[in-house]
Amino acid sequence: MQKKADTSVPIHPVLESRWSPRAFDAQATISTEEMTAFLEAARWAPSSYNFQPWSFIISRRGDDNFKKICESLSGFNQVWAPTASALVAVVVEQKTEGHIFPPIALFDAGLAVSQLTIEAHHRGFIVHQMIGFDKVKMNTTFDISGQRDCIVILAIGRQGPTENLPEGQARDRESLPRERQPLSELIIAGDL
Repeated sequence: MQKKADTSVPIHPVLESRWSPRAFDAQATISTEEMTAFLEAARWAPSSYNFQPWSFIISRRGDDNFKKICESLSGFNQVWAPTASALVAVVVEQKTEGHIFPPIALFDAGLAVSQLTIEAHHRGFIVHQMIGFDKVKMNTTFDISGQRDCIVILAIGRQGPTENLPEGQARDRESLPRERQPLSELIIAGDL
């Protein structure tokens, strides 16, 4: 299923066609080279003072980390996410060199996740970011403590048919059109 963005001017095709499906091909895998490329794209994201406050917990369908991450998922994420080829948890360090920068650390981690997502999409994979998980359970299970915190889990894989999803909420959401606020509503001051 393709869902191209309705943009006011042309944008890069990878950005135009990227969206966050939930229907994964449960047989697809991610090679070491492909996963490395995703993480390299994230590694080279811009970051304030070059602190690079992000790190990752990597798991592939069938391994122990994957099972542990699945156990932390909440709601209907438990229904569709286990068919992804990989689940990657993003951990942020919010204290760097004696200074606490929560907003900028989260911003920087968002840039890293964005670059990972675009690289994955460029290589024919889909990425669905999830905040629906038990953060305390993730932090406890993977011994994440201090100023570190798990902030998001990425489901990564090849897109599968919508019919792979159970009927109901997950399948219904998959067929909804892509929508965004009009560009004019995002501009606080200034003209295009």
